[in-house]
Amino acid sequence: MSVTDSVREQVVEAADRLFNAYGVRGVGMDRVRDEAGVSLKKLYSVVDSKEDLVLAVLANRSRQWARGIDAAAARVDGPREKLLAIFDFLLDWFADDEFRGCAFINAFGELGGQMPAVVEAVRQQKADFQRYVARLADELGAAPSLAPQLSLLAEGAQTTAAIAGGVDAARDARAAAEVLIEAALR
Repeated sequence: MSVTDSVREQVVEAADRLFNAYGVRGVGMDRVRDEAGVSLKKLYSVVDSKEDLVLAVLANRSRQWARGIDAAAARVDGPREKLLAIFDFLLDWFADDEFRGCAFINAFGELGGQMPAVVEAVRQQKADFQRYVARLADELGAAPSLAPQLSLLAEGAQTTAAIAGGVDAARDARAAAEVLIEAALR
């Protein structure tokens, strides 16, 4: 990894922590600079703007999401179990003290009207997740309607957990997913 890549990673990770804790609008570039331990000149040598930084944080979150889902799926066999593993992943994530909701939903809520590139990044991540669920539902031999239903359960669980706190939303969504999967296979 080059020095520039290392500094960029340091800046993105610092911004991610701050955006997660305080929201994108609640964090200025000077605060990111301080958290990352770099000069403002160095910060702007690795990101062009705050929008560029937000997009980098979302790209990083997208990779984290994919790794988490893949790791949960790797612990089980078969498409049914892999679909349910999504909700097990959510349960673990919701239990983390740093959980503040979905970074994509939060960024869309804060910036969607002002930053079209953020809207596109959010839509892309949601579409990628829906395709993942659709692929597993297809492997299962379920009706095509199952995938959007399970995706909505996962999205709703994230929002509910962010607002209510705790892991109950993941447990409830998993139980509902089990019912939907069984109904889709009849």
